[in-house]
Amino acid sequence: MRKKILSAALAGIMALSLAGCGGGNSGSEGGNQAASGKDAGGTLTVAIWDNGQKAGLEKIMADYTAATGNKAELQVITWNEYWTLLEAGASGGDMPDVFWMHSNEARKYMENDILMDLTDRIAGSEKLEMDKFPQDIKEMYTCDGKTYAIPKDVDTIALWYNKTMFDEAGIAYPDESWTWDDFYDAAVKLTKEDGSQYGVAMNPSNEQDGWMNIIYSMGGKVLTDDKKASGFDDPNTIKAMEYVQKLVDNAMPPATVMAETGTDVLLGSGKIAMLSQGSWMLPAFKEHEYISQNCDIAVLPKDAETGNRVSLYNGLGWAVNAKTKNPEAAWQLVEWFGTKDAQLKQAQLGVTMAAYEGVSDEWKNSTDLFNLQPYLDMRENIVFRPATRATLTWWNPMCNTFKEAWNGNMAMNDACLKVAEDMNKAISEE
Repeated sequence: MRKKILSAALAGIMALSLAGCGGGNSGSEGGNQAASGKDAGGTLTVAIWDNGQKAGLEKIMADYTAATGNKAELQVITWNEYWTLLEAGASGGDMPDVFWMHSNEARKYMENDILMDLTDRIAGSEKLEMDKFPQDIKEMYTCDGKTYAIPKDVDTIALWYNKTMFDEAGIAYPDESWTWDDFYDAAVKLTKEDGSQYGVAMNPSNEQDGWMNIIYSMGGKVLTDDKKASGFDDPNTIKAMEYVQKLVDNAMPPATVMAETGTDVLLGSGKIAMLSQGSWMLPAFKEHEYISQNCDIAVLPKDAETGNRVSLYNGLGWAVNAKTKNPEAAWQLVEWFGTKDAQLKQAQLGVTMAAYEGVSDEWKNSTDLFNLQPYLDMRENIVFRPATRATLTWWNPMCNTFKEAWNGNMAMNDACLKVAEDMNKAISEE
């Protein structure tokens, strides 16, 4: 990969960020600070990919600066550019001092000494209570008995629906009694023949926030329990994906439209009546005039046969550049993010649900625009986002294969079997 310097590349990509831009100092400027972590004129650079969380996190970082004297500046980078920059930095360029880590990428970064080993610092911390974080998320950021990130949040999936469209169609709002059959029937009824409105939208890339929840609800699986093989050849998985194909055929915009226009944009422009979406979208949706005036939230439907409603969940981690020139200040910041007080403030500000046990009830009360309780209710039956040692070696090809089914170029059953074959090969080579 061609190497890039973070500070040089940021100027060119900031305009491409999710909805705005972050601040401007490069990661190398943190080197001006003393090893003690006390500010000596430098500034920690903190990188994230979600502009919707920027304002709230900056308030938490301001608390950190007031308490420690260490300055930190947040930079928002689009998802694809984010990983390009981290990979370039890992290859010899500059990296931010502190940044988000994701389950898709964690193993690669932990195994290659790119992230600071936080194990001893965590053990010596008087501020952290690691037993208050979900075990799945802690394990995701642990490698060979060492911990490389502090849990940031948890997320669940719920159903957004357009009340105005339901009212106009004379359909009762979705509730906990809904099955996926009810969902399908409503989606078809809410789809207009002239193409001005569709019941739902879902791309192959809407995995965690879309069709994977249906798989687990219907008794299927993406991975076997031992994570050594694909679950896409499981009959229940195939059944679930064939149900998704019915939605694609009868209640969704053309695949080409969804590929070009994000499903959140379709919801916000009044083109779709329903959208399953992650709790991480709250900051953006509550600032969106159309969504805030027309939409609300329900739990995901359950399967009529299994009786199960299932939400995938995931959690980001706060990680530190192993080569930061300001290790103490960087550690103090991720430690700060992981404290109960900071996690509580994250929830209260509506940034996102917090990883710390018991504080997300405050997130529910962060806005009166929507009923956020369904996101908390979805925690009753959750499955951790499927991952293996090298997730992306099979994840991206999986999405590409399902694009063929979405576009009508391959039967969904055949797509599932191909995904299973490709996954099994990739997993065997990890």
